[in-house]
Amino acid sequence: MSTGDPDEPNPFKGTPFEQIFGALGGAFGGPGGGQAFFQQIQSLMQPHDGPLNWQAAQDLARQAVAQKPDPSPTGRDGDRVADAVQLADHWLDATTGFPSGVTTTAAWSRAEWVDQTQPVWKVLVEPVAATAVNGAGGAVPEEMKAMAGPLLGILGQAMGAMVASQVGQGLGAMAGEVLGASDIGLPLGAPGKAALVMSNVREFAEGLDVSEDDVILYLALREAAHQRLFAHVPWLRDHLIGAVTDYARGLELNAGQIQERMQEQLRGIDPSNLESMQSLLEGGLFDPPTSPAQEAALSRLEIALALVEGWVDEVVGQATAERMPSATKLREAVRRRRAAGGPAEQTFAALVGLELRPRRLRDASTLWGGLRSRSGPEARDGVWMHPDLLPTAEDLDDPLSFRAEATAPAELSSDDFDAELRKLLDGEDGAGPVGEADSPDGPDSPSA
Repeated sequence: MSTGDPDEPNPFKGTPFEQIFGALGGAFGGPGGGQAFFQQIQSLMQPHDGPLNWQAAQDLARQAVAQKPDPSPTGRDGDRVADAVQLADHWLDATTGFPSGVTTTAAWSRAEWVDQTQPVWKVLVEPVAATAVNGAGGAVPEEMKAMAGPLLGILGQAMGAMVASQVGQGLGAMAGEVLGASDIGLPLGAPGKAALVMSNVREFAEGLDVSEDDVILYLALREAAHQRLFAHVPWLRDHLIGAVTDYARGLELNAGQIQERMQEQLRGIDPSNLESMQSLLEGGLFDPPTSPAQEAALSRLEIALALVEGWVDEVVGQATAERMPSATKLREAVRRRRAAGGPAEQTFAALVGLELRPRRLRDASTLWGGLRSRSGPEARDGVWMHPDLLPTAEDLDDPLSFRAEATAPAELSSDDFDAELRKLLDGEDGAGPVGEADSPDGPDSPSA
């Protein structure tokens, strides 16, 4: 292939990709200059399984992490995390009926966070990568595909390489900010593993006027609470990850916008600088969601993230209320941090097309706390029995009205409890004792 020859016909003429290939020669200094572009991303385009070269993405993430010191946690760090999680689980036993979900603990470096969370990132990001790779060819009119021939395959590889570069840079940046395995609300680590990223924990502790031991304990409480929820609500992990992947599968490649941006940027590109090449596809890669299915997936994700983070905030608040004077300050610091987000979350938002911030964390925490104060922790936790029982966006608009008439539920046998749950899920009126008491599975529960 020689896209730099001005006399060679451009098979993409008249398509959104005409500018990409037609301008390469001028951008890189004459005939054959376009080859420099492909040489720069050659390592990202090596044979690999699936739409994304994960080895290359992981290497780039590690390179990004290595830009600043990333000391390996010491044995003492591991002991501190283990001790903090053990104490956290003891405190949480008094605030929720969900038993401990922790099976192992770990103190991670930033590079270890990259390695340990990659299996889940694969599930989250590969639908996006597939959209980029397949969408490149889909943007070319049918009558030109035969002429384009091999270039389509190269274009798909180039798109995949650029996504891999973005993934690597984004995960590297995120590794410099996250505090633990569950810090962004999604279960990124292995089930049952409560882990803290110690370098980031220490940076977070600076300037808080709180002891480092208290910071570790508070973050261990949040990790342990996340682990309890995901361990004992078996549908929740798939519910969250499924919402991300459902949303991503509906994304459409914004080829026209890529062309426009390339027209502006190609003349200033330095072919020896891979970062400048990466900037061509940063942001604006996908069109905003338009389909009802995408809107439903996005709403499901945002509400579920808020409910997860709000539940964690509520139970940790209860666990520390009489035991930890510094918890109020730490709680507010975590809330502000989650609400504001950071460069890494912005990178992920540009890549996947959505933000992983629970915009309504405070509303969700208020909702869970109000339900607990009226009918006890069993009612609060019982809402997680089935996704159809979860509060809706409308419930978060007025969180204190969620089951406002709820009182402590009457004690039921397991058979009665199962029967009333079936009534609720089947849409029946539920006039029995549970309906009167408005227990966790009562008839006033919202339906999806």
